[in-house]
Amino acid sequence: MIEGVTVRALTGADLEAALDGVAALRIAVFRDWPYLYDGSLDYEREYLQTYRDSPGALLVGAFHGDRLVGASTSTPMEDHAEAFAGPLKQIGLPVERILYGAESVLLPAYRGQGLGHRFFDLREDHARKLGRTHVAFCSVKRPDDHPMRPTHFRTNDAFWTGRGYRPLEGVFAEFGWKDVGDSAESVKPLQFWMREL
Repeated sequence: MIEGVTVRALTGADLEAALDGVAALRIAVFRDWPYLYDGSLDYEREYLQTYRDSPGALLVGAFHGDRLVGASTSTPMEDHAEAFAGPLKQIGLPVERILYGAESVLLPAYRGQGLGHRFFDLREDHARKLGRTHVAFCSVKRPDDHPMRPTHFRTNDAFWTGRGYRPLEGVFAEFGWKDVGDSAESVKPLQFWMREL
């Protein structure tokens, strides 16, 4: 791990104080494939309101000194957008048993050093403290022949399966955002992944 990097689990006022940093990370990291997100700070502040409003929210932050360089967020599933809870209700799993891992974003210079594992460790610990039996997250699905797909793109599937997560076959959320180079939002399918703790 890079010297001077610390990882902290933040809740309440500490979480809220870090949300502008999370917004900046989401805009920077999700601009790349496969999200291609053309984000704005105004949208981010509205989106991140979920974490201010949920008493069960967690932000795992990776800090290099005082600078937030990575973040992993989660909330009880019932506190997140209905677009995400709805598909899980349809398969009969009570959402009150699930912690939803909304995003894990990390600047490229800090990848490959175990921070992703630390994010998942602390997220799963938080789920257990809340009495949750499952952790779920989503990953955007893009067509294999998408014109902006990098030639040597490597998915995170091996990392996720190594952590015990599996895709829920046929279970997708739909969520819209504006892609880089587009003039309007479009809806994308997001594949659910889950593990039982």
